[in-house]
Amino acid sequence: MTTTDNLTAAIVNELRTYTEEVQKDIDAAAEKITKEAADRLKADSPKRTKKYSKGWRVKKVSNGGENSFSWIVHNATRYQLTHLLERDHALRNGGRSTATKHIEPVEAEAVQEFIQAVEGAIRR
Repeated sequence: MTTTDNLTAAIVNELRTYTEEVQKDIDAAAEKITKEAADRLKADSPKRTKKYSKGWRVKKVSNGGENSFSWIVHNATRYQLTHLLERDHALRNGGRSTATKHIEPVEAEAVQEFIQAVEGAIRR
C-alpha cells in the first residue's frame, strides 16, 4: 500500500466515525425533544374531559433503512379532535368555534430546539 492509500483509508475511517457520532447525537436529541413536546402538549391541551390531553404519545417509526427512523408525536386517544381544536370550525347550530392553538406553538418550539441540536452535533 502506498502512503496515498493509507491517507485515503484514514480519512474515510475518520469521516465514518464522525458521521456515526453525529447520527447518534441527532437521534438522541430527536427522542428527547419529541418526548418533551408530548409532555408540553399534555400540559397545554384543553382539559374538558382530560381524555384528549392525556392521549399524547411518542412513536418511533422506521423509514425502511437500517438506521433510518422518525419520531412522531400524536394523540392516541382523541386524534379526531386535534384539527377541530387547533383550527376554528362551523358549529352544527350555526356560528363558529374558537380555535385553541396548542399544537402549533409546541411544534414551532420543538423544531427550533431540533435545529439547534443538529447544529450543535455537527459542530462538535
